[in-house]
Amino acid sequence: MPNNNLTSRIPDIGKPRIIIIGGGFGGMQLVKSLAKADAQIVLFDKHNHHCFQPLLYQVATSGLETASIVYPFRKAYSGQKNFYFRFAEVLHISPEANTIETSIGSVHYDHLIIATGATSNFFGMKDIEKNAFPIKTIEDAIVLRNRIIRNFEEALLEEDNEKKNSLIDYVIVGGGPTGVEIAGALAELKKHVFPSDYKELNLFEMDVHLIESAPRVLASMSETNSADAKKALEKLGVQVHVGVSVKEYDGYTATLSNGEKLITRTLVWGAGVAGLPVSGLKPEVMQKGNRILVDTYNRVSGYENIFAVGDVAAMITDETPRGHPMMAPPAMQQGRLLADNLLKIIKGKKDEMKPFKYFDKGSMATIGRNQAVVNIKKFNMSGFLAWITWMFVHLLFIAGYRNRLMILMTWMSSYFSYDKSNRLIIGKLGKVPEAAVPDPKTV
Repeated sequence: MPNNNLTSRIPDIGKPRIIIIGGGFGGMQLVKSLAKADAQIVLFDKHNHHCFQPLLYQVATSGLETASIVYPFRKAYSGQKNFYFRFAEVLHISPEANTIETSIGSVHYDHLIIATGATSNFFGMKDIEKNAFPIKTIEDAIVLRNRIIRNFEEALLEEDNEKKNSLIDYVIVGGGPTGVEIAGALAELKKHVFPSDYKELNLFEMDVHLIESAPRVLASMSETNSADAKKALEKLGVQVHVGVSVKEYDGYTATLSNGEKLITRTLVWGAGVAGLPVSGLKPEVMQKGNRILVDTYNRVSGYENIFAVGDVAAMITDETPRGHPMMAPPAMQQGRLLADNLLKIIKGKKDEMKPFKYFDKGSMATIGRNQAVVNIKKFNMSGFLAWITWMFVHLLFIAGYRNRLMILMTWMSSYFSYDKSNRLIIGKLGKVPEAAVPDPKTV
């Protein structure tokens, strides 16, 4: 752990220093909402950009270019005079000294906000963690895209039928929005894109399996939405398995809880998430799923000047016994209110702070071209209108006008041509679990 002092390299402007760890939805909202604060806002992140995670699946399935869903922090806040960014990983918090230790040194804070988000949760299944493909970061999406395209290039050269099928068959674990959207996108590639790219392959043999341990997909949405989504997926050719889970995966064979075995070289994991806390806090603040216990002001339990927002925060109340959903809307709403409360603290009006109350605007998921489901309280919608709604809402929250325009133009082009232009293998090729592939001569 570095012991060099970073404070001297972040100018002291004689104002309270608010450090935000993580530039996800919560962190970005905090920076924006504190633009007029009489304070120094310092953002630390191990990436130099914000990533719009809800569209990672489209990068992974060649629907969007990588650059269209990421946006540099420095560009986003170039006109914000109280904003400072440091490209570094925060390693440890020292609450007694009001400092954080980072990969580039230590620095003092007056107020600290942890907005580090979440990572994939494999529930202790090490074989699955080793061999599956998560999709939580832009790097994950690139690796998965490389693997998908490379699979088909390898399948053209494979003579053994079982090995060939293992390359073009896919298993997606988790029937939430991410799993449903990846499954639908892969099914559309099978139907509209791969037949012209890989004429020599019999794509009738390509199978897409969606595995969900709950009795239905999109379990957090209404039963109507769930049924509509399942129907749309099956119409696309996706094999939907509900009420079962994946128990083992060695990189070649996925074993389900009902004993069924699926052969695949690519298992996509979207079945769970866990918080990404920073070390240094009291052990008793850590809750189930690696989330940090906070009060209704997003203040970390037992601390006066440390806060947490978004996926990493667990606000346990009678109304939310498991905390808020690990999605973008709660993170953004918490970030906005916390910024208001911090302004009150800086002005000496701590008694005017307001508790957080989540306003659930609903949820949505897209299944493919012209198909989506939208659930807003008791109102359910599916089909083309839901798909248009889904597109509009996602475009609204994309960072940067250029990115919005790029995505809109790409979606319009794909709608009329069915083309997925970004079918590229670039950089890291991804995991190739050859050791798990049986030799056909010995089986």
